[in-house]
Amino acid sequence: MPIVQCAVSAGLAWWVAANVVGHHQPFFAPIAAVISLGVSLGQRLRRAVELVVGVSLGVLVGDLLISVIGSGPWQIALVVALAMAAAVFADGGTLIVAQAAASAVLVATLLPPGSVGGLDRCVDALIGGVVGVVVAAVLPVNPVRPVRRATRAVLDELSAVLHSIADALRDRDVAIAAAALHQGRQSQPLIDAMHTALASGREVTTVAPLRRPRRRELDEFDELVERIDYAMRNARVLARRVHTALGDRNSTVDGLADAVAALGDVVHKLVGELGEGGDRSRVRAPVLEIVHELPTPTGQGVPALSPTEHVLVAQLRSIALDLLQASGMSRDEALAAMRSRD
Repeated sequence: MPIVQCAVSAGLAWWVAANVVGHHQPFFAPIAAVISLGVSLGQRLRRAVELVVGVSLGVLVGDLLISVIGSGPWQIALVVALAMAAAVFADGGTLIVAQAAASAVLVATLLPPGSVGGLDRCVDALIGGVVGVVVAAVLPVNPVRPVRRATRAVLDELSAVLHSIADALRDRDVAIAAAALHQGRQSQPLIDAMHTALASGREVTTVAPLRRPRRRELDEFDELVERIDYAMRNARVLARRVHTALGDRNSTVDGLADAVAALGDVVHKLVGELGEGGDRSRVRAPVLEIVHELPTPTGQGVPALSPTEHVLVAQLRSIALDLLQASGMSRDEALAAMRSRD
């Protein structure tokens, strides 16, 4: 669908600029339409505004200077520098700065001094941006599917990290723990993509009236996405603690490896509950079973935990708390359920 949107908006933007407005070869209109949409989701309204603002700044600076100082290598360098500086001062957005520079080059090289072609490019950019947003509203993408896909990717990675940590604990292997820590740290792009997909889905429901009924589904992903983010961060901390403990040859809790692996299995089960008809509450019971089998520093009949063991258990409980909240429980409900062994 994003490809269809870009193709339709490019052709429509050219037609409007050429046949309705009357511009000769309005190549910037389809370019602006494609840039404002992009081939992936993500802040399309902002991109459309940045595109128009960037082009306008570039054309304004270019027209004012080139008409006075003429055109040449040093003039181009000066115009680009000033246009980009003005764009940074105005907003600092990447697209604004890039389009300001490109438009300034266009004015300084292709358009003769005093030509109104530069102003036509501003109108073309506006047409392309508006057409892109309109096409996105009329032919909207599914706002939920990319969020679900990105969330599954993070959960798969989280499950893999937890299983690697479990392997490191079983084998008391520092190298495996280091690999698990590295894998967890490398997951940040997946987490960023998950947040971007959620923000983009909300934008789609704002722009496209046909997709507004999907807002409730996106609302359900709000807490889920945040909790999964926290769970991955806590998994990184757990991996670092395990790496340190194994490197220092400290003792670890008996059965902790099995608990970590079991939590990884629960995360994998949560992936299957994200589809249509899924029920995230199904993961609560196995999470609580894992938590209730963990030793506590004050538990009767349980040997006292060392500081290292206490940190490892506490970190695993933090991940369990995140998963319970990801299942739809509030923080208070999750904490109460973790304390209760009934």
